[in-house]
Amino acid sequence: MNKFEVILLISPEISNSILKDNLNNFEEIIKNDEGTIKNTEDWGLRDLSYDIHNFKKAFYRYYQLEINGSNIKKITKNINQNDNIIRHLFIKVDEHQELPTKLNYEKN
Repeated sequence: MNKFEVILLISPEISNSILKDNLNNFEEIIKNDEGTIKNTEDWGLRDLSYDIHNFKKAFYRYYQLEINGSNIKKITKNINQNDNIIRHLFIKVDEHQELPTKLNYEKN
């Protein structure tokens, strides 16, 4: 199992229930691919550095995962099919950083 840190940027135009559904769907995909979610942080609605699909803000969600690297391509394909997730980033790490992260303290 490899360690990954994932950041999802989710459309600011969706309701809280749809946001929760999207996050639950992502978490189910991880679990179905034999991965485990070690930690998660909700960084809330934050300004983007630049416009993405005409959005100036996005909901940020941070995950620490342990999953086989070969499953990332399948997970990315599922994420790309979801129009509410406007960006995502998977980073392979040797060790997960300690929580809470610095960005968690800087919530708007």
